[in-house]
Amino acid sequence: MKKGVFIGIVLLIGFLIWYLFVKPYDYLITFKIKAIPGTINQSIKLWNSTLNDAHIIDSEDLNTITQRVKFNDSLLIYNWRITSLNDSISKVKVYIKDETHSLKNKVEVLFINSNFKKRSKSSVKDFVSGLQDHIKNFKVTIDGKEGLDDTYCIYVLVKSSQFDKAKGMMIYYPLLTDFIVKNNIEPNGRPFVEVIDWNMKKDSIEYNFCFPIKNKDSLPIHKYLRYKQIDGFKALKATYNGNYITSDRAWYALQDYAKNNNIEITNKPVEVFHNNPNMGGDALQWEAEVYMPIK
Repeated sequence: MKKGVFIGIVLLIGFLIWYLFVKPYDYLITFKIKAIPGTINQSIKLWNSTLNDAHIIDSEDLNTITQRVKFNDSLLIYNWRITSLNDSISKVKVYIKDETHSLKNKVEVLFINSNFKKRSKSSVKDFVSGLQDHIKNFKVTIDGKEGLDDTYCIYVLVKSSQFDKAKGMMIYYPLLTDFIVKNNIEPNGRPFVEVIDWNMKKDSIEYNFCFPIKNKDSLPIHKYLRYKQIDGFKALKATYNGNYITSDRAWYALQDYAKNNNIEITNKPVEVFHNNPNMGGDALQWEAEVYMPIK
């Protein structure tokens, strides 16, 4: 009996040492949501930009984000870990640590609903609420394998963040359309974006904003506009409905589909737009065809 008590005390002491001094987080929040990792990843980063004194300090891949947030005299670290459960549902674990009051918080969360615990729950709840609203405002449908035809176009090169892609389109849309009309250039299809570089770690892109036109021997020169022939290719296609600001949600959906079906792709999506965002309206009625090239 005494031996059993002794072993129990040793185990308890060992647990307390681990819990108070080794355990790398103070509090853990877990939730499931109907969204893929790419959508959650981008939503965390957007949410971070709305907070005062908050920074993303590391993002190794779509499934891991480390965030530092300052609340009054507390410096909090949020370690987000995203796991895909199936093609539409993910589980998210948020490991939260207060770098300035860690020991105190670890003790308090065991016995009381401390301010740290309430604040942690509240902040994650706010994020989840915003994410749920976002999910309601777009739709991605995977259409499968399709081909994209050859096209000749006039285009402008744009460099921006993923989030500012639509802003760049809105800036250059009048320039392209006015130049086409004033020079009697014949349109030959819907405007599209050809992504030529996608830095997923920095969430930055370079893309050509293109208007298909009929090629002819003599075309007018412009300081910022260029012409090119784009060869057709085989691709995975998705249909996106929603604000074009977040049409990259279809990129991630196509990546997941390719991974789940062992299809090798090139991360240089092409988006063909059916609507002019400058005209406004219900964004859920906007449509874009999104193509991810197959290797």
